[in-house]
Amino acid sequence: MNEKTGSGSWWKSVKAQFHRIIWPSKEDTARQSAVVLVVSVILGLVIAILDNVLIQIIDWIISI
Repeated sequence: MNEKTGSGSWWKSVKAQFHRIIWPSKEDTARQSAVVLVVSVILGLVIAILDNVLIQIIDWIISI
């Protein structure tokens, strides 16, 4: 079997699979991106608040 024939057949298979993919709409993509952004900001704020609270507690324990 010729290597070019094998890779050409493989490439045709890859292209065929790409045509079978159900891509999300722009609205779905935008909505999911917004959810990721909001969750990331909220999680960042929770981590920052928790970090500051723990720093205050550790400083208080050290000062005793």
